[in-house]
Amino acid sequence: MSDPHAREPVAADSRLERTVGNRVRHHRLAAGLTASDLAARSGLSPAMISRIESATTSASLTTIHRLARALEVPVASLFRGADAPRAAIVVKAGGGTESVRAGSRQGHRYASLGNLLSTSGPSLEPVIVTLNAEAAEFPLYEHAGIEFLYMLEGAVLFRHGDDEHVLEAGDSILLDAETPHGPTAVIAGPARFLSVNPAGA
Repeated sequence: MSDPHAREPVAADSRLERTVGNRVRHHRLAAGLTASDLAARSGLSPAMISRIESATTSASLTTIHRLARALEVPVASLFRGADAPRAAIVVKAGGGTESVRAGSRQGHRYASLGNLLSTSGPSLEPVIVTLNAEAAEFPLYEHAGIEFLYMLEGAVLFRHGDDEHVLEAGDSILLDAETPHGPTAVIAGPARFLSVNPAGA
């Protein structure tokens, strides 16, 4: 005799159900709600909430609309990520694509570690920057967004607006990139740091 409560196996093409289930669970937990709380708010049964979150049932558009209202989020947010698989870029040690930037004329080297376009948040580009001890000119940069730098090797004098900081291996700085910023001197070279910027900055 079959178990009436047994779950059917998730089909291989059920990405939509998994996405909706994961997004419902994400928003429910972010709101501090239990499955019973969400059931009460949406008028659905706790068992239905469980089946939706575990992707063992396909929710109708009416049900999804009720869940979105109960969670106080746009309906579209429950489908985010269902359109295509998420990409990942792996760069092995010593890899990266050499690119030309404003400081290239001064002998600064830039190795891009990849760039992914995002439909749900900011797109970021990590770059390894290498400055030679002989470098004499250091252009300052201004662009929209936030920038993060992590020193990997050597030491630099780094300017952000009117402030200057000595950054050594292991140090980091998170900054408003609309303020003029950049290294102004190599204290111990070669200096290498990881810079994470908005893509295209």
